[in-house]
Amino acid sequence: MKAQLRDRTAIVGVGNTAFGALYRDLDPERSAYDLGAQAFVAALEDAGLEKDDVDGILVNRIPDYGRMCDVLGIRYPRFANVTQAGGRMASITVQYAAMAIDAGLADVVACIYGNNGRSVGARYGGEGGGGGNETGTSDSVYGMTSPGASVAHMFRRHQFQYGTPNEALGHLTINNRTNAALNSNAVMQAPITMEDYLASRYIAEPLRLLDYCLINDGGVCIILTSAERARDLRKPPVYLHSMAMAGDFDNHYVVDDCFYTALKMVGDDLFAASELQRDDVDVAELYDNFTPCMMFALEGLGFCGRGEGGQWITPERIGLKGDLPLNTSGGHTSESYMQGWALIAEAARQVRGECGERQVAACETALYACAAPIASALLMRR
Repeated sequence: MKAQLRDRTAIVGVGNTAFGALYRDLDPERSAYDLGAQAFVAALEDAGLEKDDVDGILVNRIPDYGRMCDVLGIRYPRFANVTQAGGRMASITVQYAAMAIDAGLADVVACIYGNNGRSVGARYGGEGGGGGNETGTSDSVYGMTSPGASVAHMFRRHQFQYGTPNEALGHLTINNRTNAALNSNAVMQAPITMEDYLASRYIAEPLRLLDYCLINDGGVCIILTSAERARDLRKPPVYLHSMAMAGDFDNHYVVDDCFYTALKMVGDDLFAASELQRDDVDVAELYDNFTPCMMFALEGLGFCGRGEGGQWITPERIGLKGDLPLNTSGGHTSESYMQGWALIAEAARQVRGECGERQVAACETALYACAAPIASALLMRR
């Protein structure tokens, strides 16, 4: 079934707001709808499409698809829905859009994300907190009221089992910031060193401030259509070559295998549906609400052995000229926290060769992956 979807749909439009400017200019009246609408207009322009070409709308983090359509002036879409708020849903929403297009339920689907969290003072954790949504209900009664605390426990277990050094997370954080310095739209661009990383305060030991994602405002829109129609639009198509997801569900967010089982299922499915394999991936954009999740994804998807992530991650390997460049826009810790959406946008732009100083040379294949209670991945190609 997954192989039947190979290269049948494509990303044809990518749009986003100005993350850095919005971070500095707070507006409590700014809504997620406003931000999603700005990104939608930018994505339409990018694709060379008109609003009336769009007959499918999927929204994420934005509360209601009906209100979003009303804001955009799209009254009669053939396909519309909302996915659960949470970063794990970014690539899953894109997968739903691709399946709807391939099934003939819509011709052009806009996936729209909006987040006004910084302006309204959003916090992740504390009263009513947990691992996210209903996940982690049994953790919260013990004071584990944030996903960061849960990931900290998982990383500590990884250290105990495999001797993983703290510096592995430092390499990931520094790489994100190094890439963000080449991205004029990034929130955090000042360079950092390993000394800076190790000196940053703990939030949930062993995770430090610099291991945590930002809280900021912004919007992202990804527009998809069929491969046939994509060939006639403004930009080169970015084909959805392969896609997969797998859940790991119980009443804890803290899992004893760092999402390894679910991620392995995703990796096995992703590459079984493709003639491409791991060595063919030119760039990887990995969900990094907290830096250990990048390492979990690398291990679970098979880019390195189980327990070997701490040694595998080196500046030379993950840098822009390395074997597997990671999070080329700066990721969630430096560019913005758009809960996966900006990373998908960056993957598409890398495949199109549009990333300027941070462009990976001869990039033809990009991976987006998320380590979470629903693990997921998208393999995109020129």
